Amino acid sequence: MLWPRKKSHIETLIEQGENQHLDFKFAVNDSRKIARSLVAFANSEGGTLLIGVKDNGSIAGVRTDEELHMVETAASLYTRPEVKFQSVPWNVGNKKVLEVMVQPGNQKPYLAPDEKGRWMAWVRNHDRNILAPPVLIEYWKKQIAGHQVIIEMGVPEKLLLRLLENQGLVKLEDYSRLIGISLREATRIITDFMLLDIVECRFEEDKPYFCRKPGSKL
Repeated sequence: MLWPRKKSHIETLIEQGENQHLDFKFAVNDSRKIARSLVAFANSEGGTLLIGVKDNGSIAGVRTDEELHMVETAASLYTRPEVKFQSVPWNVGNKKVLEVMVQPGNQKPYLAPDEKGRWMAWVRNHDRNILAPPVLIEYWKKQIAGHQVIIEMGVPEKLLLRLLENQGLVKLEDYSRLIGISLREATRIITDFMLLDIVECRFEEDKPYFCRKPGSKL
């Protein structure tokens, strides 16, 4: 009797497909592009890069020493602050795959250069790396600085909670326009609620929206 072959750790990961915590890279041809993936995972919930795997999940294999050097270059030269990672080389069907693991960072926002060389913050949204909205960057900065929040429940604050209750998801620009306050003031109010774990940012079609955090109380 032939017993089914036990799947490897890498094959089990690949079966999941690219998602919020998993990204496939056929090869590392540009350290700056890899840097965006490192930064996106560090700015989000962490994740894993599988280098040597095509987008469709087929294993192409890599020369792990060269690929690891490119990832190290990406982290040291093209991430600010430098994103730390762990890596493990695997042999799957006589093909080498490099697993690169990134933990959620504690120095957000992490930045990497875009196509024009501008240092930007990236986040992971499902299976894509997208630019972080300014309100999220402001939230991270206040969080790192230990910003103390005391919310006075005025009209704008009460109306924000009412909008979130009635609509579920609210865009920053819509809140600003409906309440009649500046985008700067709207950003301040929303970030304060985020710091109190009452409001959270959610992406729909790569656009940032805000909603009540599940289980939050005020």
